[in-house]
Amino acid sequence: DTEGLLRIKEENQKHYRRAQRHQEKKEKIQRHNRKLGDLVEKKSYELRTQYEHLANLRRAHILELTSVIFPMEEVKTSMRDPADVSSESDNAMTSSTVSKLAEARRTTYLSGRWVCDDHNGDTSISITGPWIILPNNGDYSAYYSWVEEKKTTQGPDMEHNNPAHTISAALCYATQLVNTLSLILDVNLPKKLCNRQVKTQQGNHEFCGENLSRHRFTRAVKKLNANILHLCFSQHVNLDLLHPLHTLRNLMYLVSPDTENLGR
Repeated sequence: DTEGLLRIKEENQKHYRRAQRHQEKKEKIQRHNRKLGDLVEKKSYELRTQYEHLANLRRAHILELTSVIFPMEEVKTSMRDPADVSSESDNAMTSSTVSKLAEARRTTYLSGRWVCDDHNGDTSISITGPWIILPNNGDYSAYYSWVEEKKTTQGPDMEHNNPAHTISAALCYATQLVNTLSLILDVNLPKKLCNRQVKTQQGNHEFCGENLSRHRFTRAVKKLNANILHLCFSQHVNLDLLHPLHTLRNLMYLVSPDTENLGR
């Protein structure tokens, strides 16, 4: 019995010493984990600081880019709303007629369907200068209408009064701006659009060079609008401000100084 008690006592001592070693290892691991936690927290803070600095640099570059090279602004037209001139033009016109006319002016027939647009034809958006503008409502049908008309009508007047020049130039500049923004923001675009007038396997730049057919033109515009919306989503632009057809206006919202997450 005495020998049995001694063996049990020795085994208990061994277990106690082993428990002490495990406790020491546990405390060592806990100290190591605390050091790693402090290091991770420090590195995370440094990373957040660097991200903030990078975001500020991106934001500064974008604001400089859009104020010096690609300035955009809204261009108002002189059209007046029927409600404003109802009392002047026809005293007998009822308020319901005025409201219907106003509603009709806010509706655009685009690509085979009616689209509600509060801005309609009252405004355009310019890029790089007041002479290069796009309709705010996204109706660029004047481009391919002119291209189709040119096929049947020739003469200097067709080149002089060419809406395709300003529309294609504005879209070309918008493509250049979008591709540059994607590089600054480090955002991969879902659609590939070339912004240089070079010969590739797919042909020339979508909006520069040769006149495009209606199919090629509308396809290129859809790709450009998709890229712009993708950039807007990446910078958390307010979705209520965006419209899938408003090419330059969406760009204006994207690069606006009021966009809090621009550059992040």
